[in-house]
Amino acid sequence: MSELKAAITAVGAYVPDYVLTNKELETMVDTNDEWITSRTGIKERHILKEEGKGTSYLAIKAAQNLMEKSGLNPEDIDLVIVASATPDMPVAATATYVASEIGAKNAFSYDLQAACSSFLYGMSVASAYIESGRYKKVLLIGADKMSSIIDYTDRTTCIIFGDGAGAVLFEPNQEGYGLQDEFLRTDGIGREFLKIEAGGSILPASEETVRNKKHFVYQDGKNVFKYAVSNMADVAARIMDRNDLSREDVQWLVPHQANKRIIDATANRMGVESEKVMVNIHKYGNTTSATLPLLLADYEKQLKKGDNLIFAAFGGGFTWGSIYLKWAYNS
Repeated sequence: MSELKAAITAVGAYVPDYVLTNKELETMVDTNDEWITSRTGIKERHILKEEGKGTSYLAIKAAQNLMEKSGLNPEDIDLVIVASATPDMPVAATATYVASEIGAKNAFSYDLQAACSSFLYGMSVASAYIESGRYKKVLLIGADKMSSIIDYTDRTTCIIFGDGAGAVLFEPNQEGYGLQDEFLRTDGIGREFLKIEAGGSILPASEETVRNKKHFVYQDGKNVFKYAVSNMADVAARIMDRNDLSREDVQWLVPHQANKRIIDATANRMGVESEKVMVNIHKYGNTTSATLPLLLADYEKQLKKGDNLIFAAFGGGFTWGSIYLKWAYNS
């Protein structure tokens, strides 16, 4: 019997209907389409506008899309993980509500937060549960309502982020497909460069923190870009070296969609041609935890059983890493 691995066997996705274009942003802040596109690669992003709907709404929609496509019975799900930087509320895990709403009544559930690396880390966690032999079906959802923490008068951040969700199902595989290797890293130096200053235990919410806009994302763009370019490229190249993968052996690079220049730098370091790089940042912007599964959903029909995929991500904290996965099915 071959070694038990954790394979992705189904994919689902959801983005809200409302599209915020660069042209519309020109009416909101001092920016323009050419500037945004040339520096980020983003043309538009989807925004969840409806009152009273948060990250759980996006996650539920993505999970339902996966179940509809695959015929998955929610009662067969053992575990639901929601990877997110924007939970519905503090303390009460978003994943528990999502699991209940989709009918996964036999599953346990929890949230995982590692900024833009949340889904990548979630892949590692989901795979470990499968490889333990204790669980057969793990639903991993990456979802973020970034518009809820963005200051739309701040031109440095409001042009970047969008809302969305993607979901994947991990199941056992004994044919050699699934997660092959991972290289995950963190460095606390990033704590000051990308953060929300208030609302946590150090600086609880107050009239002053709200008045001073301390509950919105702050980003030191130059430092984040510098660390992201070097670290994301390094781990992607390292995982190729560690597994003796040449550029010809890699069918797809699946990179976090933060900035087109970071994506290009990672591909160049790996020696991977542009046609092998999954990109949808122009349509969605940076959806944080949702970027990787949204890529899989958009490219699913092009993926073939046995394809070698290299995932790479970088997030606040700092958090980053790369995962090597063999695709397990033909669409």
